[in-house]
This record gives sequence, structure tokens and C-alpha cells, in this order.
Amino acid sequence: MHRNEPAGNTGYRAGGILLGSKGSDRTYSRRSLHGQVAHEIGARIIRGELAPGDTLPSEADLSVELSVSRTALREAIKLLAAKGLVESRPKTGTRIRPRSSWNMLDPDVLSWLVSDGVFEDYADDLFEMRRVIEPAAAAIAARRGDEAAIAEIEKAYADMVAAGEDVEAGVNPDLRFHQAILVATGNEFIAPLGALIDSALTTSFRISSSRPGATINSLPRHKAVLKAITAGNSEQARKAMEVLLSDAMEDFHRVVEGDAGNAKDRR
Repeated sequence: MHRNEPAGNTGYRAGGILLGSKGSDRTYSRRSLHGQVAHEIGARIIRGELAPGDTLPSEADLSVELSVSRTALREAIKLLAAKGLVESRPKTGTRIRPRSSWNMLDPDVLSWLVSDGVFEDYADDLFEMRRVIEPAAAAIAARRGDEAAIAEIEKAYADMVAAGEDVEAGVNPDLRFHQAILVATGNEFIAPLGALIDSALTTSFRISSSRPGATINSLPRHKAVLKAITAGNSEQARKAMEVLLSDAMEDFHRVVEGDAGNAKDRR
């Protein structure tokens, strides 16, 4: 893992590919001053510079360090508290909460995980969650998916085919393919999950697809999922998605382990 990229980069490298992290459209705006402060402190927490149980510097000291007003700092702390990263109590100050309290599905938290090079540490948890949800979602989509919903899945797959081996061009349609399946369930609790974790999914797709031939090789597996859904075959859709996710996880680990091996060679 390369954590010493030039300051201008906004991502990290895995398998030789720079994984930009410009943030999701759903992340909190950095244009406001308190938004910038929240991103700065949040990233420090994710990196471990501020560990669970630590107390933030006093409001006076932190506002001087960050060159911001106390009002902006207070607003930033409120944002971080809403994400489960900190808690403020009278007399004891603001403490970093345990990791178990962090809202890992929050777009900002996910974007910090990605941009600070620790995403790989959480990738197995992401794949585990996907293997719980997506095969079942594919099965439900096969039963319930209407014509319009299935058309979105078909369009995403067609765009994946058109992207070929172009990793960047293929990431968005791959994301849309999986999100469209969640939407096709018609379940209002399942459908938003793809949007919640799009930062993590996008990074996962970039890493998995950076392995030579991975993108093209994955197309038949995506097609198998699509074919089962359009045929209304729930059980086949479930099995096809399980195979797709298993192979994607394997591709991911081959890239990451290869990157780790290359790093050892360089040392």
C-alpha cells in the first residue's frame, strides 16, 4: 500500500492503479468552511491519528490550529457526531467514539476510508455484506422486476460490454448494473443500499478490474445474472450472483496481494 503519494493526489495505489477519491455526490460539501473542517478532522480519525477514546484538543486550541472560528468548529463537530465518530459531553470534552459506533455506510466515512488507503482493511466486510444482500436481491429482482427496471440492468450491461478493457469507462456501468438490480427488487429498504455505498463499490470495482483481463472475463458472469433475471428464474439469479461476487472477491485479492508483493520487492 502506498501512503506517500504526492500531495496533489487524492487517492492511493493498488495493483499499480491510482484510485482517485474525489468523493461521492452524496458526501458533505467541502465548499463550506465547517464542511472542510469536518473532512479534515474526520480523515485524521480514520487514519488513526486520533484514536478511539482520545479527546480532541480544546475548542480554543483546535480553532487556532485549523485557523477557523469556533462557530465553524462547532458545526464541524456536530457533523462528525451525526456520523458516529465523536461525542461531546459537558466538562469531559469531545471524545473519539469506538469504531463499532462509526456509521460505515455514511458516504463521507466511506470516502475517507478510500482516500486514506485503508479501504483494503474493510474490503472483506464489504464483500461479506454484498454476499448477504445481492444474491437475494437478484432473486427478488427475477420475481418482481418490471420491464423498466430490467431495461436499466440491460442498459448497464450493454455499456459494460462497450467499455471493453477500459477500466475507468467500465466502472460506472458496473456500478449501475448492481444498483439497478437492487432497485429492481422494488424494496424501498434494499434499493437505497447501492447509493449509500457507491464510494466503496466504485473503489472495489476499480481494484478488481485493474487485473489484466478481469473486466472482459467478468462479462459472462454479469450476463448470466442478467439472463436469469430476465427469464424470471430466481434460484438461477441467486446462484449466478454468488458466482459473480466470489470471482470479483478473488480478483480483488489477487490485485491487492500482488501490490503487497511488489511493495516487498521494492523494499
